[in-house]
Amino acid sequence: MKCLDYRSADFESQLVALEQTSLFDPAIESRTRDIVEAVRQRGDDALVEVTARFDGWSPASAADFRVTEAELRDAEKSVSAEFKQAAKFALRNIEFFNRRGLRRGWSARNPQGARVGEKFDPLRRVGIYVPGGTAPLVSTSLMTVALARIAGCPERVVCTPAGKGGRVNPALLFGLKLSGATEVYKLGGAQAVAAMAFGTPTVRRVAKVFGPGNAYVVAAKRLLFGHVGVDLLPGPSELLVIADDSANPQLVAADLLAQAEHGSGHERVFLVTTSGKLITAVEAAVAQQLAALSRREFIEKTLAAGGVAVVVGSLAQAAVIANRIAPEHLELHCRGARKLLPKLTTAGAIFIGPFSPTVAGDFVAGPSHELPTGGAGRIFAGLMVDQFQRRTSVVEYSREALRKSVAAIGQFAAAEGLDAHGRSATIRFEP
Repeated sequence: MKCLDYRSADFESQLVALEQTSLFDPAIESRTRDIVEAVRQRGDDALVEVTARFDGWSPASAADFRVTEAELRDAEKSVSAEFKQAAKFALRNIEFFNRRGLRRGWSARNPQGARVGEKFDPLRRVGIYVPGGTAPLVSTSLMTVALARIAGCPERVVCTPAGKGGRVNPALLFGLKLSGATEVYKLGGAQAVAAMAFGTPTVRRVAKVFGPGNAYVVAAKRLLFGHVGVDLLPGPSELLVIADDSANPQLVAADLLAQAEHGSGHERVFLVTTSGKLITAVEAAVAQQLAALSRREFIEKTLAAGGVAVVVGSLAQAAVIANRIAPEHLELHCRGARKLLPKLTTAGAIFIGPFSPTVAGDFVAGPSHELPTGGAGRIFAGLMVDQFQRRTSVVEYSREALRKSVAAIGQFAAAEGLDAHGRSATIRFEP
């Protein structure tokens, strides 16, 4: 891991470098734009071509993309009873948390007596991207599709990449069925997002696209915003740990390793600590634990490219740095962690104390693990169930309420030079 020290003369410039986002890589954006444009112009033919080029299997036609009911049934039969129990365990927590986040309509009288309020309706047709690749994210199926079902969206369309032979991981298919997916397609990458955004003869257009993905998926969501709604920009995983000398280096190391193993090479892990000795201890623990891990090659790649340890003078300074980086996940391994919480304002999710590992949020805690990355936490929150709802304001004036307001309406109309606006109110009181 690269090490930074707040006492260094160039510390500020090194921090600025850490704040640089991966969301705007020009090479990735250019390649993504080409894929998106191909899908826009050639629809299913482009999907077949791009899938054969990038996803390791060659569909005979666009009809091969749709996951059949038979495939879903076979997947359910092949999944162990133990995993089914674990998935249902997680789903109960997800439903518990997200039912409380649903927005509910309200109505009230304003000071002039007009009735105003809001109503919330589920989006009718939503698209959800679930990553596959080297690590099919079964948990993502629960933490996205289930929210759409809880919100009441009647059409829940999922795209997920298939492996060799066009096969999707059975546990992932089971998770999609359990969560309530109504359509599943074997489509990955930017081409999947483009298909959901523009629509093709095989994949009908959706209103909004949800879900995490690699750098190309995130670039496609950003490029297609406006053609379709998007939830947020969740890319390669990130973890920042704030720790003092009370932290257990074995636990910190295990959590850093867990988030480094996803495999894209764009993941980032940070240790920000008041203790230089802790960095040494964590590095030793990382080396010890790494030897026994199956995805060692992926982890080493991530640590070399995106692993950073930072020595700071205080926990308050650590909080400032965390807010500047805006990490996807933020763990607090320090004394008085709860007192530090008000100072932390840009993380996707915060995990307090040594028994709250990020992996609990990844799999079972309840909040969706789809969270902003690459600094997007400065402007985006994580996925919530109310993002599957559409808000509409409702206004109902009586004659008396409008009479009390017509003078103010007239003033605004005059100031803006819009006399027809003013007359549309005053005409209601003319003989």
